[in-house]
Amino acid sequence: MISVLFAVLTALSNGSASVLQRRAAMRVPDSEAMRLSLIGHLLRQKVWLAGIGLVIVAAVCQAVALATGPIAVVQPIFVIELPATLLIAGFVMRVRVDRAVWYGVAAVTAGLALGMASAAPVGGSDTVRDAAWIPALVLTGLFEAALIGAALRTRGDPRAALLGLAAACGYALTAALMKDAMANLDDGGALALLASWQLYATAAAGVGALFLLQNALQAGSLVAVQPMLTLGDALISILYGVTLFGEELRTGWWLLPELAALALIATGCVRLARTPLAAGTLAPQPPPSSPR
Repeated sequence: MISVLFAVLTALSNGSASVLQRRAAMRVPDSEAMRLSLIGHLLRQKVWLAGIGLVIVAAVCQAVALATGPIAVVQPIFVIELPATLLIAGFVMRVRVDRAVWYGVAAVTAGLALGMASAAPVGGSDTVRDAAWIPALVLTGLFEAALIGAALRTRGDPRAALLGLAAACGYALTAALMKDAMANLDDGGALALLASWQLYATAAAGVGALFLLQNALQAGSLVAVQPMLTLGDALISILYGVTLFGEELRTGWWLLPELAALALIATGCVRLARTPLAAGTLAPQPPPSSPR
């Protein structure tokens, strides 16, 4: 229950951060895309700094969740980040949340509940053998490089979606490294944690994922980024949990309700992306016309 509670708090913090970071990224010119100067533009905006503060809160909550529960349980809960983002945006923008949004929220929530009940992740180790990290890091790097390369050849929402998926992969890797690092805290205390390479790899992966997310938010609308970010993070994290930590999911006929849950979550995300709230308040707004 502790891991579930802190996973929910992580999703709410990340959803709030996405709204604030998107508002800041909308003010950055396209010429700054995929450049370090993009961060310089964002650092001068208080709303972006507030979003980063919430990212830090989310990181702390995520560390607690991963230290107390399997990664295949914690990370899928983050699919509620998308409906949370829209509901928070509606509150911040003072926009009425219509019935379609609530239908989407219900679909995502029901899909998550069905998926967790069907998959029932169990077991697994808290640590990963160092040798097992080598193929995982190589394959992750190749996958992200392919996504970034494809994103650079397009523009607008397709670029935003590809970079959002790349960021999701980075965040899933960050979670896996963080869980492995936190195991050192239990075994040898703070000194063992500070001496582990996983801790510094977590920081590097997190910074890289954050950079990709800022570029995704700058490239297109939030509704193009967030579904790829939330679903990608959940699915890739489950893959890490099974392959690296040895966590087990139900198979056999249980795959049917698991696939139904995934379809329900995807349907809810699409429904949310098509709502007036998403289209009208989270997409980039045209600059105000000059007074005559």
